[in-house]
Amino acid sequence: MSDFLQRVEHSVVSRQLLRRGQKVLVAVSGGADSMVLLHALHRLAREQKWKLAVAHFNHQLRGRSSDADERLVRATARRLKLPCVVERGEVKRFAGERKLSIEMAARRLRHDFLARAARQHRIHIVALAHHADDQVELFFLRLLRGAGAKGLAGMKWRGPLPSDAGVTLIRPLLDQAKSALLDFAREGNIRFREDASNASRDIPRNRIRHELLPLLRRDFQPALPDIILRQMEVLGAESDFLDGVAQAWLSDGSRAVFDDLHPALQRRVLQLQLTGMEVRFDFDLIEQLRTSVEHPVMVSPALRVRRDRAGQLRVENMETVRFATTAATVALKPTKGEIRFDGVRLCWQAETKPSARRPAAQPGCEWFDADKVGLEVVLRHWRAGDRFQPIGMASASKLQDLFTDLKIPRSRRRELIVAATSGGEVWWVEGLRIAERFKLDANTRRRLQWAWQRVEGTVCGTLRRSGTRSAEASSAR
Repeated sequence: MSDFLQRVEHSVVSRQLLRRGQKVLVAVSGGADSMVLLHALHRLAREQKWKLAVAHFNHQLRGRSSDADERLVRATARRLKLPCVVERGEVKRFAGERKLSIEMAARRLRHDFLARAARQHRIHIVALAHHADDQVELFFLRLLRGAGAKGLAGMKWRGPLPSDAGVTLIRPLLDQAKSALLDFAREGNIRFREDASNASRDIPRNRIRHELLPLLRRDFQPALPDIILRQMEVLGAESDFLDGVAQAWLSDGSRAVFDDLHPALQRRVLQLQLTGMEVRFDFDLIEQLRTSVEHPVMVSPALRVRRDRAGQLRVENMETVRFATTAATVALKPTKGEIRFDGVRLCWQAETKPSARRPAAQPGCEWFDADKVGLEVVLRHWRAGDRFQPIGMASASKLQDLFTDLKIPRSRRRELIVAATSGGEVWWVEGLRIAERFKLDANTRRRLQWAWQRVEGTVCGTLRRSGTRSAEASSAR
């Protein structure tokens, strides 16, 4: 038996990942890592009496290459005389429907498939091919995203399948370097397929693999992978301990006062509760809840969370925001004009030879660079995802975040009128400062006066309309 197989067998047995004679479903993509895992477990199964089955999910993301991966996995399973379950998924369509990234959509569909395949073969263990290099890359990915100890601890040797807690995931290669896997593949003439996307520098994980890690090993610490893996082991153990203490506190009816707990324990208590509620969290959300009592914190447009004095979190479902669909396209070709749009009267006037003196500020009136605004604008209401850069700010922010910072009531937000360029860039929001990019400057050649007032009545005229309701306008030369 090769040294590599002996190390894998030792990890499986010493960490009790598999019992003798147990069934295991091996997730195989067709790449080097999973093909090595399959062959290693198949070789060890003769002695350990393991019963293997193969599962392959075709993401259909790489056309013929994805189909070639599937054919290789099927052929390998036949040659090894192992049952094989294959399924295909439309990842791109699923990502669009659920508004997920391609990576997240693929992961969710793959996990759902593994749960079904495991149930089909009455198997409770699924083996994945993550290895030591994956762990190190994950450490830096999460470090750069600001993860805490729990995230930096990385992947566990065993844990529940996210889509089915009755199925356990195991990672028998987690302490093996990628180079060791490739050596085993070469020595055993194991066929595998390379995914061309692994070389793309557009993917953060690949930049860490090909640029950051070689730099750190070369200029700072040649033994970097070993040190990082050891650090992850320590962080994992400490995180598990903190989880246990936090869970014990939550379960103890006569527990100590929340405010008397160490901040690290307070944070973990809140994290456990949010995880149980399936609420995504970050450091800022945890700190808001930790440092304030009975103060509702928005976590989504339809959900907010508050903490009571006892440290218990309460989730409050709110009415889902219904965004108004009314919109109107307005031509600003005349030098003067006005429009009534959903109860707001808007007037404009363009000056082709603006005075060098800046206009005096007045309520309900702003001045913009007319050439930047363009000859056609769109009037509408706030929509999910809208971004706006108020004058004086270095970058654009979500309008929802600006509304929250300004304490604008949710009901009021839906009424506010937004003006965007024909290309979709928001340059005016009713009641907010003007947009940075559209302000007057030394290069301004045409100046646009834009005034508004909430009124009743009708202003006649014509304009192009879209949406479920109409708007009326008039123009004068």
